[in-house]
Amino acid sequence: MLPLQFVDGILLEFNMGQILLVAFLLATVGSLPLKSQKLIGLNTTLFGLIFIVTPADMMPELYLFFGITLIVVGPIVYTTAKN
Repeated sequence: MLPLQFVDGILLEFNMGQILLVAFLLATVGSLPLKSQKLIGLNTTLFGLIFIVTPADMMPELYLFFGITLIVVGPIVYTTAKN
């Protein structure tokens, strides 16, 4: 197990927006082998919602606009999916 101080030292260098962006990218890349466009659409919508409800003082305003974009794109990807 990693010591808590080590993880805390790494996370203090980044803001919440950067951490959520990396989590979004890892979740998207992790779902690509499943070849499910619906899953990617749900993942995109969920992370858009997470970006929007995260308090504004924890991350720059740019990530709020990124969350709004994901909220718009996610349902489009889900609706156009065949499987």
